[in-house]
Amino acid sequence: MKTGRQAKIMELIGKYEIETQEELAEHLKDEGFDVTQATVSRDIRKLKLTKIAADGGKQKYAPEQPQSTEESRRYLRVLKEGFVSMEMAQNILVVKTVSGMAMAVAAAIDAMHWQEVAGCIAGDDTILCANRSSEDTLAVMGKIRRIVDEM
Repeated sequence: MKTGRQAKIMELIGKYEIETQEELAEHLKDEGFDVTQATVSRDIRKLKLTKIAADGGKQKYAPEQPQSTEESRRYLRVLKEGFVSMEMAQNILVVKTVSGMAMAVAAAIDAMHWQEVAGCIAGDDTILCANRSSEDTLAVMGKIRRIVDEM
């Protein structure tokens, strides 16, 4: 059922300019799928869909475009060069950076598209990285530690 629904989602976003989860849920219901907004939200996350610009200043769902190897290396380099330390506060990861580097490091973390990360807020030298759970915070810390240590 889930695989069929997710295949239908991919078909629908290719066929229509779907702007909201509610709109996607309506299209799925029209196709015979009994879904809730929460189910649609999970499917969007699982399928790694993102919003891109559409005609008329609107946005629409589309599959996430893979990063180029050079772009990925650049993000890794920014993360390593700007990183100073990190500390866990439940599902929030506080990342300290070199002064003036927090926005760049936060953008690098966001660009990694880690499922555990809901989003980042950056100041001058501090990032608050909101994760989905405390366990996810530990996972993100491990990922950052591996990046910083291996480069």
